[in-house]
Amino acid sequence: MDKEIIHQFIVNALSEDVGDGDHTSLATIEAGTQGKAKLLVKDTGILAGVELAAEIFREVDPNLKLNVFLQDGTEVKPKDVAFEVEGDARAILKAERLVLNCMQRMSGIATTTRQIVDLLQGTNAKVLDTRKTTPGLRYLEKWAVRIGGGVNHRFGLYDMILIKDNHVDYSGGIRRAIENANRYLQQTGKKLAIEIEVRNLDELEQVLQTGNVNRILIDNFNFTDLKQAVNMIEGRYITEASGGITIDNIRGYAECGVDYISVGALTHSIKSLDLSLKAVKL
Repeated sequence: MDKEIIHQFIVNALSEDVGDGDHTSLATIEAGTQGKAKLLVKDTGILAGVELAAEIFREVDPNLKLNVFLQDGTEVKPKDVAFEVEGDARAILKAERLVLNCMQRMSGIATTTRQIVDLLQGTNAKVLDTRKTTPGLRYLEKWAVRIGGGVNHRFGLYDMILIKDNHVDYSGGIRRAIENANRYLQQTGKKLAIEIEVRNLDELEQVLQTGNVNRILIDNFNFTDLKQAVNMIEGRYITEASGGITIDNIRGYAECGVDYISVGALTHSIKSLDLSLKAVKL
């Protein structure tokens, strides 16, 4: 966990939610009232966001006491209790919605990721996330993918060179795009991996003739062409499949022999896990 990123996220999120005060709690609950609440699971899946919740409670009130029963990555079912938090009642309620929003979404992502990881058992393929994330929540969403057993792709535009179809078209073709990318790295002294997307076997052949890349992204290929592409590459480069991949067909893509399969739906089309923070009588 990157403490600086998490701290800034929590500060911004609380500012958005609390504004100049939680006036409902301030109006109805006497100052100094002590309370306890439990994080109740109401769904089946993989729990994620417990470590983040601890940071949120700590930011809201360092005196809140958290008693954790279930860790991130645990398989959960309805009526499980992930943790209890005890302390100032107003502080618990101030943190409640942020904790739930984050944990529900992260748990949904972790659950979907784990389903796919299980489907890939027995193959060499690993599932990757993408940049198709919610603005401002990318770190949390990619964290949830890791909790679910998946692998993070690049975090942003800054940590890898990924030459996609538009880059190829704007730069004047496969060879020129690769040559330009390598020249850029030489000029800037940056040490970044180069991945290039291919749309057909002809483009793949151009990449193989040009070389000087680290990974080849094989996009929107059918199984027959994907198997041929993997055979053409013959282990010279890392392979990644993408495009039109779902839970229903991902096993077939893995059996074509690719190293990675990227699935944007891991972070942009998941169902949040149903969780609730319920008051407990002292």
